[in-house]
Parts: sequence; C-alpha cells; structure tokens
Amino acid sequence: MSTEIVIPNVGESVTSGVISAWSVEDGAYVERDQTVLELETDKVTMEVPAPASGVVKHSASEGDEVDVGAVVGSIDESAAKPADSGGGSAPEPKAESKPAPAASSGASGATAVAAAPAKPNASVSSEDVKATPLARKLAEDKGVDLGSVNGTGAGGRIREQDVLAALQSNGKSGAGAMQSAVLAGPTRTVTTERMSPMRQRIASRLVEAQQTAAMLTTFNEVDMGAVMDLRKLHKDAFSEKHGVNLGFMSFFVKACTQALDKFPKINSYITAGSDGKPAVQNHDYADVAIAVSGPKGLVVPVLRNAESMSFAGIESSIKDMAIRARDGKLGLEEMQGGTFTITNGGIFGSLMSTPILNPPQSAILGMHGIKKRAVEYPVGSGQIALRPMMYLALSYDHRIVDGAEAVQFLVSIKDAIEDPARLMLEL
Repeated sequence: MSTEIVIPNVGESVTSGVISAWSVEDGAYVERDQTVLELETDKVTMEVPAPASGVVKHSASEGDEVDVGAVVGSIDESAAKPADSGGGSAPEPKAESKPAPAASSGASGATAVAAAPAKPNASVSSEDVKATPLARKLAEDKGVDLGSVNGTGAGGRIREQDVLAALQSNGKSGAGAMQSAVLAGPTRTVTTERMSPMRQRIASRLVEAQQTAAMLTTFNEVDMGAVMDLRKLHKDAFSEKHGVNLGFMSFFVKACTQALDKFPKINSYITAGSDGKPAVQNHDYADVAIAVSGPKGLVVPVLRNAESMSFAGIESSIKDMAIRARDGKLGLEEMQGGTFTITNGGIFGSLMSTPILNPPQSAILGMHGIKKRAVEYPVGSGQIALRPMMYLALSYDHRIVDGAEAVQFLVSIKDAIEDPARLMLEL
C-alpha cells in the first residue's frame, strides 16, 4: 500500500511554495509524523510530516516550486522496517561525491557561472602573448614563460596575479627550482542563486509600501540613561522572578501602546469600504509587530493586545519569537494582523535610518544604536554632559496621519522612556 505525500494548505493567501530540503533521502525508511521535507513559502518555512510509516519515494526535487495540494512523493507502507533504523530516524546519507550540476537559470537552486580563463598556448612566444607591462616584467624577473600562463584579464590578457599563480603552481621563485610560498591571484567566480519566495515577498511589500503610501519620516532623540539605570537596579531580581532578561524592547512596546492610545490614527490604516472607496479602519487594541531577523529574511511576528501585556510577558514573547524565527518555526497566523511595527536596527550598529512601512499599517518606529553624546543635562540647566542617546525615527503614511500627530506621538515615546515612571502610572 502506498500513501501520497501532499503539500498541505498553509494559509488562505498561500498557493504554492518551494521544496527547500528533503529531510529524508529517497528510499529511506520514515516513521509516521517524522518530518520528510521543508516547504518554503513567501510567508513562512514549514515542516511537512510523513502521513504514514514506510519507505519514501521522491517525485519532486529540492528547489522545485509546487502548488498546494500537489503530490511530491509517496510512502510504501508495505516495506519492512530496517533492523538498524534506530526508531525511524533517516539513515545516514552516503558520503559520495556528486558531479557539479550544469549551469541552469531555472528554480532548482543556486547555479555558478565562472569566467573561463584563456587556455595557455605553449607554442606562442612570450613576445606575442598579451600581457600587462607589470606582468611581463615579473615574468622576466622570475623566468616564467608567458606562453604557459593562464590570462584572466580582459580578452585573455595576462596580469601580475596570473604570473604569481603560475609561480605557485610550478613551485618556482626564479630561474632555479627553489620552492616559493607566493599567494595565488584572486578568483573571479560569478554565482547566481534563486531568490527565495520569502525574499520575493519582502521585496514586493517594500516596493508596494513606497508606491502606495505618502510616506514621511520624523526624527527625535531620547536619553536612555533613566531606563539603563532602572534595568541595572532591577535586572537580577527581574530575571530571577520571571526567568527572562529585562531588555529595552519592553519599555518601547509599553511606551508605544500608550502613545497609540493617545493618537489612534497612527494605530489605524486605510482600507476599502463597503462602497469600494477608501475608508479608515480603526482599532481599539494594539497588535504590535516586532521585526525579527531570521536566516531567510526579516519577519514580523505580532504581539496581540500588547497594551495589556506586562513587561515580563513582552520580554518572554519576544524571546520566544526570536528563537522560533531563527529556527523557521513561526506560523503564518503569528505574522498577520499587526496594527503597528517596531524595528531595532541598533542591534546591528545602525545609528540612524528611515524604516519603510509594513503595509497596510500607517506607521513604524525605528530604534537605533545607543551612543554617548554631549547634550544639555539636566534639561534647561545650561550644563553639558555626556549622555547615552538614541535616535528614534517614525515613518508614517501622510494620507492618514498628519505631521503634528506624528511629531507628538514620537515626543510621547521620548517622554515615557526618559521618565519610566510615566509608563507605570500610564501618563
């Protein structure tokens, strides 16, 4: 009896995906519910389990784009389980070398195209060979026959690096036979690889945001000293009680949810009304999307009802989302429906940037690196001090959000971060 391996329905908006990897070799034994392949869609990467126990037969290859509902393999349930199968684990693949595939422009994966160097012609005299003056001088000094050197320059012209490579391969340091440790010249390999469905989706959404929204960005700076002092004072007790570190993100999430309550248009977005004309969709909750960098691109899992979450709940959720984003375990439903987004380029060293909107949302907050700068401190004192400062950027859709609202929203966040007691008192 044979059972088909079928691509499952991932979500309403997902119609196809790419087989990024088979987890079980063709002809290997698999247990029911063991992962047989990884499917990469434009939204998530998911594992497809075996529908039965038996021997796997592939009918689709890694890199193939397949539709939802397509049959990509089968499982022979009548096959006997190997004695050394170790409880259903896929057997170790044989370590055999495979010939490099021919270059292809299809979707079967990465292809490599290398610039072929000109073939040496020993019958051509050194004087007739095309070479740069520096390469010719080096070859003369080292006793190298230019007619036997591969030229990698334009039109097959021999360069200095080509002569050095020839010296290394021949073990020559001159006219004699003394060994030399001369470094080879740089390679000139060109590679082309398939853009993943997720990367394509990210690209299309970024372009969509810039083409459809009247996007502007406003900036401010925030003194992080008060939050840093508060974290230093309570981080050990917080970690011991809640089992998670107290980070900056929980402060910004709480500050944003309070600011969104004051300026609800920033928590809204433009949609189509019942008559087909533009309408404004308002939300009495704050579903805050947190941009997380994964191995296959940026994903934005959502904190549902972030306005009612505690600091510990926010930190625990963000930690969990970051781990699952790294492992490709986030579900499609976890990345849908956000009303506002926060992205932290500071963890990568960014000092300032203009974040792009996450459609259909109307605004996104960009956090950046903390740097000590000379500023007036205390404010209004006329004194200068070095303080840990962070630039904040708010990109917003000017079709729905006015400039005054955007500026006041950012000031509200600044006030809350510089005086964390406001967060506790909901001021």
